[in-house]
Amino acid sequence: MTLRINATAPDFKAETTQGPIEFHKWIGDSWAILFSHPKDFTPVCTTELGYMAGLKPQFDKLNTKIIGLSVDPVTNHSKWAKDIEETQGHAVTFPMIGDPELKVATAYDMLPEGAGTTSEGRTAADNATVRSVFIIGPDKKIKAMLVYPMSSGRNFDEVLRLLESCQLTAKHQVATPVNWKKGEDVIIVPAVSDEAAKAKYPNGWRAPKPYLRIVPQPKD
Repeated sequence: MTLRINATAPDFKAETTQGPIEFHKWIGDSWAILFSHPKDFTPVCTTELGYMAGLKPQFDKLNTKIIGLSVDPVTNHSKWAKDIEETQGHAVTFPMIGDPELKVATAYDMLPEGAGTTSEGRTAADNATVRSVFIIGPDKKIKAMLVYPMSSGRNFDEVLRLLESCQLTAKHQVATPVNWKKGEDVIIVPAVSDEAAKAKYPNGWRAPKPYLRIVPQPKD
């Protein structure tokens, strides 16, 4: 199954380090970040999980749940979590999905259908494509996707920034410009007519071009 932005995130049942979950029920009315790893005890992923654990309070403030995935069993995850806390200085307090039958990795198009049904005997290189980040809304739709190679650590500050943009643009008829950060000016989307924009933004906007209408970020 090929996944794209605005597709429904596949639902699944799985074991995690915090017990069994049904993914859509687990998300509930929150936003969610699902990020995956090709194997436990891999060096780059160890740094990523530790950094994400440090960022968790910021995601909590944005009504966003974090969940990791690795194709190894949950028992391995618990052992790995000790290494992560020891080396990165942050305890992993969010759940980690065990995917030893590769069901979730396959459902999210991170592995081909012919990858088999077990993680046993597979190396990180075999699972190199299990390096995705999915931002999922309360409506269970995929809002954004990022995919990284094994050799490049993911920028989770960017994931946080992207989440803030997705949440803002879901609530208001605006788009965020290049390198936008929370609190900076935004762009009125083309679907909003000038007449409608005048009602919403009575103080007007800055328009270096008619199609480029810039206003302060709307207040939440």
